[in-house]
Amino acid sequence: MAMTLDGYFEISARGSTLSREVRGGLATFFTMAYIVVLNPLILGGGKDKFGATLDPVAVAAATALVAGLMTILMGTLARFPLALAAGLGVNAMVAYEIAPKMTWADAMGLVVIEGLIIGVLVLTGLREKIFHSVPAQLKIAIGVGIGLFLTVIGFVDAGFVRSTMQSSGPPIGLGVGGRIITWPGLVFVLGLLFTIVLVVRKVKAAILIGIAVSTVLAIIVEAFAKVGSSLGGSKPAGWSLNVPSWPDKVFDLPDLSLLGKFSLLGSWQEAGFIVAVMFVFTLLLTDFFDTMGTMVAVGQQAGPEGGLIGPDGMPPRTREILLVDSVAAAAGGAASVSSNTSYIESASGVAEGARTGVANLVTGALFLLAMFVAPLVLVVPFEAASVALVVVGFLMMSSIKLIDWADYEIAIPAFLAIVIMPFTYSISNGIGAGVIAYTLIKLVRGKAREVPTLLWVVSALFVVYFARGAIEAVIN
Repeated sequence: MAMTLDGYFEISARGSTLSREVRGGLATFFTMAYIVVLNPLILGGGKDKFGATLDPVAVAAATALVAGLMTILMGTLARFPLALAAGLGVNAMVAYEIAPKMTWADAMGLVVIEGLIIGVLVLTGLREKIFHSVPAQLKIAIGVGIGLFLTVIGFVDAGFVRSTMQSSGPPIGLGVGGRIITWPGLVFVLGLLFTIVLVVRKVKAAILIGIAVSTVLAIIVEAFAKVGSSLGGSKPAGWSLNVPSWPDKVFDLPDLSLLGKFSLLGSWQEAGFIVAVMFVFTLLLTDFFDTMGTMVAVGQQAGPEGGLIGPDGMPPRTREILLVDSVAAAAGGAASVSSNTSYIESASGVAEGARTGVANLVTGALFLLAMFVAPLVLVVPFEAASVALVVVGFLMMSSIKLIDWADYEIAIPAFLAIVIMPFTYSISNGIGAGVIAYTLIKLVRGKAREVPTLLWVVSALFVVYFARGAIEAVIN
């Protein structure tokens, strides 16, 4: 059996051992397990067009299930140490941008459609071609903008930043009345500072530890201070969502009631054809480039001797990696947990020695076990989970140094992509502004030929997206 496992996964051929793969799988899980807690809070914080919300316990169980199955599938089929789970950024887009215009089932149906389209693009080879049409630095800017967007969401969800529209001051401000005077605010600040210390000291599972410690602090605070919830507006100094208290039971059979709760065609009637098309396109563009960049970055972590990057600069079995990623996107929608995608945190597993898909078997198995502790989700308040949003936002924004700010042809589109996302609370607005600005600047500078044909098509679609209000008015 050992020889068969070694031969199939090429453990010895890639200079690894079974113990290193197990260690790497453990490291990957503990650096990304926060998604089981965070995804329910992001999706649970949104409401659909009719005010419906998703059960956070069910979201947690389905998040763990899909992450486990897709991670194992990646390890078995592509034999590459790249774990998958619900994508940060995409889940925020689904919760705060798409769902409010339709039902949750309709929104998840669009995610399924997006995954199926990506699968077709992989099988036809078009995904690689489209990937190469977008300038590398604009791709970086998209990730940076999503990072800043997540940071803003984290600050708002934690109550650290609040609306002040009812006063004569600026539109947003710090805490309540410009001061952090609440127990939940203190929990958030202390949790954030503690997590920053862990990240700076390169402690493995820093984000997960930060959430756990912040939650314990929140439970202690609630036990003594009886803060209560701020929902309904009666207690502005209360907890933003969950009131932290220990559940009646920790272990439970997973609630998988959200599986299959999607509608492929409902969104087209509820939001309109143009809006639905643009949402699918935006999901594609948001989700499209992540895996290609992530798989290369993870492969490079192994070094030239690790066997994870070929002579062409791409990992072995690239098509299999991209195919599993497309299946994961559709599976996430089908399970109502948003698109699943590859995680850059997999690099931590590679740093611990992982070189093959065996590490994924370990990571995936741990995700499946996590389904049975889903009730713990209700313990975690936004003030604790938002710590992770802010830290992840920083990690995503750290790539900003790779943008050439002296070159206005790329700097201005990158700037627009980055700032418009958080300032309009819309990922698609930022991406569209960046792409349109890039093609326009190239056009007015007489360099239209430098813009790939596919990017002109993308720009035209975004023009339609921004003009959809006027277009819908004419149609109606």
